[in-house]
Amino acid sequence: MRFTAVDLGASSGRVMTADITHEKVELTEAHRFANRPVRVSGTLHWDVLGLYREILDGLRRAGPAESIGIDSWAVDYGLLDGDGRLIGNPVHYRDGRTAGLTERVDPYGVTGLQFLPFNTVNQLRCDGRDGLLDRAATMLLIPDLLAYWLTGDIGAERTNASTTGLYDVTRRDWAWDLVDRLGLPRRVLPPVTEDPAGPLRPDVAEEIGHTTTVTRVASHDTASAVVAVPAAAPAFAYISCGTWSLVGVELPAPVLTEESRLANFTNEAGVDGTTRYLRNVMGLWILQECLRVWGSPDLAPLLAEAERVRIDIVVDPDDPTFLPPGDMPARIAAYCARTGQRAPEGPAQAVRCILQSLALAYQRAVADATRLSGRKVEVVHLVGGGSRNELLCRLTADATGLPVVAGPVEATALGNALVQARARGLVGDLAQMRDLVRRSADVRTYEPRERPWGQ
Repeated sequence: MRFTAVDLGASSGRVMTADITHEKVELTEAHRFANRPVRVSGTLHWDVLGLYREILDGLRRAGPAESIGIDSWAVDYGLLDGDGRLIGNPVHYRDGRTAGLTERVDPYGVTGLQFLPFNTVNQLRCDGRDGLLDRAATMLLIPDLLAYWLTGDIGAERTNASTTGLYDVTRRDWAWDLVDRLGLPRRVLPPVTEDPAGPLRPDVAEEIGHTTTVTRVASHDTASAVVAVPAAAPAFAYISCGTWSLVGVELPAPVLTEESRLANFTNEAGVDGTTRYLRNVMGLWILQECLRVWGSPDLAPLLAEAERVRIDIVVDPDDPTFLPPGDMPARIAAYCARTGQRAPEGPAQAVRCILQSLALAYQRAVADATRLSGRKVEVVHLVGGGSRNELLCRLTADATGLPVVAGPVEATALGNALVQARARGLVGDLAQMRDLVRRSADVRTYEPRERPWGQ
């Protein structure tokens, strides 16, 4: 059977076809495109209409399929009026409008969510302050918005709803008492659902040249990526590594202790009632911005040179200075001056600094996840685009002291397609899906060595 996975990351999107049998999965890229934000009148927006156009182009190129699934980054959304029209382009989470909202408003014992100023709950507070919620009938997270445009169906897929700061992780529904306390209108929150979105609208089917249905997959891209972690046993940690890195373990229930809150761990919904217990780490964003400032040089020679570099310079990737777009090499230098370190000398040293800083952040997150959850970890699975970065994988093995299994690169698209296949009865539970990934994906194992840096 053939399925189509629409996978939107924070810097690029792709439409993939997945041919799935009981024995293996074969992924083919039908269309890849950039995801470039747009700043208008001082506000950073997603070009969501441009993304929708690219998705339609990709669906046309992909051709007929059993169904379509959509995943994307979390927290951001579009507001619709009573006629289903979009009220302005969705605001990008890196926009500074929530920077002053530093006080937590969602109780950790209810939402179980890591505090980040740009969480949906804080963005909605900004929209309420600006009067936009008075005009809104519905709030749809990005994958749900795209599914609505394709099918006309309105709903909130569970894994992404759990990232909003308005979801009760124990009751597995919106935290209505919290919604009321914050003065947010109940009407804007659509029903939390895992049901299929339904068939394509006739005009959409005509435009792409075929008709099919949209299946609600694990629409938070990390949730789909974790589905495709090729683990054979539960004693694993995962790092879903791209623009952001999500580092954690898979659990049967949330961890809502005070110690967990203080460690800034998040409890997000996964497939089959699982909990993705994780910490957000800044990820390859810092490196991506450095490359942009340097004029987009070829990364491969830089990585080869950085492999030979030996420095002990490290930064905290989660320092707020690294969140917005800008001159990241200058910010690294300023951080080093502030912390009594010498700054990296040239791009190769900067790359080495970034990657070993990420590896140390991963080590801390894995150690904390193990300590706080009681989950034993014997191997780290690093999936997503970062799994192609051999130096990052080696440094992560060295930092954690654990084997790092790198791959699959397209874990998110794989997990997206596998959940669609399960909806068609082609595959069963998580264990069966992961077995299929192990038989299909190219992975590489990095064994830990003695760590020569950041002692």
